[in-house]
Amino acid sequence: MSEDEGSLIPVFPVYRSVEEIPRGFGPSVGAIGNFDGVHRGHRKILEAAAAEARGSGMRAVAITFDPHPDRFLRPAEAPGLLTPMDERIKLLAATGIDAVAILPFDEALARLSAREFARTILVHALGIRSVHEGRNFRFGRHAEAGVKELKELGEEFGFALHLHEAARTHGMEVSSSATRVLVAQGDVRRARWMLGRPFAVRSTPARGRGIGTRLLVPTVNLAPYAELLPGFGVYVTRLTVGGRRLKAVTNVGNRPTFGEASFAVESHILDFEPVELDDQTPVELEFLLRLRGEMTWPSPEALKAQIFKDVARAKRYFRLASSL
Repeated sequence: MSEDEGSLIPVFPVYRSVEEIPRGFGPSVGAIGNFDGVHRGHRKILEAAAAEARGSGMRAVAITFDPHPDRFLRPAEAPGLLTPMDERIKLLAATGIDAVAILPFDEALARLSAREFARTILVHALGIRSVHEGRNFRFGRHAEAGVKELKELGEEFGFALHLHEAARTHGMEVSSSATRVLVAQGDVRRARWMLGRPFAVRSTPARGRGIGTRLLVPTVNLAPYAELLPGFGVYVTRLTVGGRRLKAVTNVGNRPTFGEASFAVESHILDFEPVELDDQTPVELEFLLRLRGEMTWPSPEALKAQIFKDVARAKRYFRLASSL
């Protein structure tokens, strides 16, 4: 790895096209996938690739795609993502791999046959000597090839294939699609089992809601967010802002009770103290537990009473969590 000038912190290489991959990159050990969420199953495969690379003096590389292939091939059906690319890169780096190669998914890549993908990208560009994949992996034009064909191509081009069974947790098979369904349903508890960490959204505060250089009320509204959000409802959450981790209760929904409905992700900070905040401040919001679905209340008094109940349940959750 290279280093920043004047710094001892190594730079994690991210190549955003085949052309950016340096000549002589290999020999390397690779894993190919979208890696949305970098969930338990992904990490199992990537950590195995990293371990093999360390033991054999090679580099480990994650090969992924941007945009997600569904967004190019089936844009109307493409799901919101668990992890936007910048966050995905951080999570990939934490698995112990040495680099990420991000292939722009466009018409040229979509037309590439499985054999040409293996020859031009895996062998010529990355010097792949070994590939780690799950058994349901498919690649090439129209997803024409699976692991059987990948094994045959490895025999032709000189790389080994190591297959991994799907990870399971609490009786469920771990996958990105299953995790997205759970998050969309608001089941952030089981999504956490699949991810191995809380589902989180990283954004900034919303503009135009009276936020100045210091937040003087215990509420933060998230700026519009283009990727996956949990289903409408009220959640126990944790807010990280300005280096501080704050306990919160968050409503995701249209605030339908009074006035014109408008969508918002609104967090009420528990045990609030003023914090530095403006509309460019990075905010991380972790969803820990769903308390209830979104509801319409008959009066402001009924809504206020329910908010007190939500806050009390959230505080109880944090008390129990801290005692474990």
